[in-house]
Amino acid sequence: MHDDDSSSPVRRKLVLAVGAPLAAALAGWLAWQAMSGDGSERVPKALGPMPVASDVAQGTPPAPAARPLAGKTVVIDPGHNPGNFDHPREINRLVDIGTNRKECDTTGTSTNSGYTEAAFTLDVSHRLRTLLQKQGATVTLTQDADRPYGPCIDERARIGNAAKADAVVSVHADGSGTGNRGFHVILPALVKGGAADTTRIVGPSRALGERIAREFALATGTAPANYIGGGAGLDVRKDLGGLNLSTVPKVFVECGNMRDPKDAALLTDTAWRQKAAQGIAAGVSTYLRD
Repeated sequence: MHDDDSSSPVRRKLVLAVGAPLAAALAGWLAWQAMSGDGSERVPKALGPMPVASDVAQGTPPAPAARPLAGKTVVIDPGHNPGNFDHPREINRLVDIGTNRKECDTTGTSTNSGYTEAAFTLDVSHRLRTLLQKQGATVTLTQDADRPYGPCIDERARIGNAAKADAVVSVHADGSGTGNRGFHVILPALVKGGAADTTRIVGPSRALGERIAREFALATGTAPANYIGGGAGLDVRKDLGGLNLSTVPKVFVECGNMRDPKDAALLTDTAWRQKAAQGIAAGVSTYLRD
């Protein structure tokens, strides 16, 4: 918090030196500071640093407040890679997820018209990155279609761990049957085995997932899944390597069901994908600021 030092000798000399025009400008600035965003009066607790003479003369507004997520690190994990389709041998290779072994990665699902999950997750992830960066967060993507395939699920977890991320969000879309609609957020179960130990992240990950589920519903206007999670939009799983091997708070967001025509119409809509990114960003931001 800055002290109001407008009565100091240095300030008095400055005002006297530049004369009446600057005094009037300073008075206007003080009045502006004493107004809320809707034009109603408020009692300022701290007016912030006084602008220098050159700033006032040029009409430069006071410096903006610090961005709320400055100093926070978020890793976004776009599910699947568009190149996976061309590398079946590589993505079918088994990797250790602590409790057992699973395929390195998969191609993901698609809508009936051929819009792939890999394309969807990259689009939403790019939008999400922009929103979080505007709030001051440092954002890393596990892949940006900048590698032939993958990364494998174990490497995806390592990327978040190495970044010491404050939150990791893996973006997906489901491939369930027609009539199964809505989104859900997958949370890590308590898993201890081999390289997997989620003891320290189960609680924080649930808090992250709950906030994302709430904000996603508000932003998109869509309901939690009607086929999984009991209507809460949350599902706990112990078979996902990306969660089992994570040492930082992490969740998967299944934004909708690509195999249902009504959900597919949303997932393929540009405006809706922006809302999806806004909902995820709001959930992450709320979690990180708590």
